[in-house]
Amino acid sequence: MPRQTFSHTSIAAVSRDVVWASLDRPETWEAISGIDRVDDSTVDQRGRLQSFSFDTEVAGKKYRGTATPGRRVDGSAMAWNVRNSEIKGVIDVALTDVPGGTAVTVTLDVESASFMSGMFFPVIAGAIGNGLPGAVDVFAAGFAA
Repeated sequence: MPRQTFSHTSIAAVSRDVVWASLDRPETWEAISGIDRVDDSTVDQRGRLQSFSFDTEVAGKKYRGTATPGRRVDGSAMAWNVRNSEIKGVIDVALTDVPGGTAVTVTLDVESASFMSGMFFPVIAGAIGNGLPGAVDVFAAGFAA
């Protein structure tokens, strides 16, 4: 199956702790390229986001997807396994302290979910890749103290 990885880093003008706390709020993920609306979220007893459903629009078509936990390194990295009818992959957010704030690196690793979706994968991946830098910049700018 076709696969591509995209990554972009932007600086949030807040501490890593502020960014980290935001990552456990479902609405935070709506700022990531490929996720337009989040709902049906679950949070565990410790306040950690455990799963969510999402809507996305790629190349003029709407899709419904799910996100389940991937890698989690408290305070520094959180990843979600995402899937809809056309693509599956991982959204990974890594945090690093920098002077004046936090470097937020978002990496999307996506692949087609089926043979049929593989035919349209270049268009879908292109839309995701083109939108990622701007989306990560907005994502990082949205964190508030």
